[in-house]
Amino acid sequence: MQKLVLASNNAGKLREFQALLAPLQFEVIPQGDLGIPSCEEPHPTFVENALAKARHASAASGLPALADDSGICVDALGGAPGVYSARYAGEPSNDAANNHKLITALQGESNRAAHYVCALVFVNQADDPKPLTVQTKWHGLIQDAAVGDNGFGYDPYFFLPDQNMTAAQLDPIQKNAISHRGQALRELITQLKMRAA
Repeated sequence: MQKLVLASNNAGKLREFQALLAPLQFEVIPQGDLGIPSCEEPHPTFVENALAKARHASAASGLPALADDSGICVDALGGAPGVYSARYAGEPSNDAANNHKLITALQGESNRAAHYVCALVFVNQADDPKPLTVQTKWHGLIQDAAVGDNGFGYDPYFFLPDQNMTAAQLDPIQKNAISHRGQALRELITQLKMRAA
């Protein structure tokens, strides 16, 4: 197993990445287990934040690093909360508060189109001149009532018309098959295999 540091301490993300990367013989270690503090995320785009986090985790650990920056973009809110999704309602981040703020902001709004974005960056070392980057989207609608107990973040409010359920009603295997993070990781795995060939 090759050790890989995950530039996140989010338990939900860790579970998803461990499940998706296990077949490639990667042992995914959250940066917190190595005493690595979170990195600043000052950038306006998901890709820039993910790259900063990957370089930070790799520099501190001496290991290859994987970082994602993901969030939800709501059309009627001009793409907000975007890169601020995790702390939309302020610090410390709180899913319930974030969801409440989002639903309140959309009151009376008929356009409920939204999409999750996942930017994924892999670096072999901190100064890797050729980081692997992927960015994907997962489209849905924001509904007013929370439904489902799986997932995290905005999942209970993120309705998937093609599935006729919310992201939080999907079981983890279903979610990994179609989510923004699942899509991004499959693309990244393809790139990793090509780089290794």
